[in-house]
Amino acid sequence: MTTTQNRTLQFQELGLMDYLPAFEYQEKLMKEIIALKLKNRDRTDEIQELTPNYLLFVEHPHVYTLGKSGHEENMLANSKRLEEINATYVKTNRGGDITYHGFGQLVGYPILDLDNFKSDIHLYMRNLEEVIIRTIAEFGLKGERSEGETGVWLDVGKPYARKICAMGVKTSKWVTMHGFALNVNTDLRYFEYIIPCGIKDKTVTSLKRELEREFSEEEIIILKEKIKKHFCEVFEAKFISSTPLNNRNHLF
Repeated sequence: MTTTQNRTLQFQELGLMDYLPAFEYQEKLMKEIIALKLKNRDRTDEIQELTPNYLLFVEHPHVYTLGKSGHEENMLANSKRLEEINATYVKTNRGGDITYHGFGQLVGYPILDLDNFKSDIHLYMRNLEEVIIRTIAEFGLKGERSEGETGVWLDVGKPYARKICAMGVKTSKWVTMHGFALNVNTDLRYFEYIIPCGIKDKTVTSLKRELEREFSEEEIIILKEKIKKHFCEVFEAKFISSTPLNNRNHLF
């Protein structure tokens, strides 16, 4: 049976969406891709259907998510405090520990069939990091990797090392879900209610804090285009379609 790699990407802008509906939508896309892979595996002819790949952009209202290997003691706020700060708490199935999503944060969920690229989860994570490293370099920031600590960091190895982009993923049958969360105009005070990613001796930052200015909606659109460009470069892919920006739901 002939196997063909599909390195095209469908981009979808989800706008502002609660965490759980976005999670359910990711699962739906993942299951559809897995079902197609299983169908291809069972075919007796020489033709296979190409599996699709997606990149979703979304913004979530205040929510804390705990990964499947995370530790609940890294959530420092009780239910009363969560209600006071208008935040929710969700246990999810990605890797990693606890993190925060909220307004002013750019969340990207690649739903990829890694058999279309390279079936290597370590390489996949390093490639995601590379996308963000190249993107923030265009704004004059030197993003780095911190050994043993997934994500993109600034000033690694120094006392004031800080994370600007968190990452956590899940794979099944080499299909990915979840992804990255880049702090743009994020209210960093919300990170005070958790031990981010379970790392006690480091802090978090944002593009707004590092560049000392708020990103406008027009700049956010430019930022997204830069991420898409670098995503294509790093993954040797191309976008074939997209849904239009829904500015009514876009609150950056």
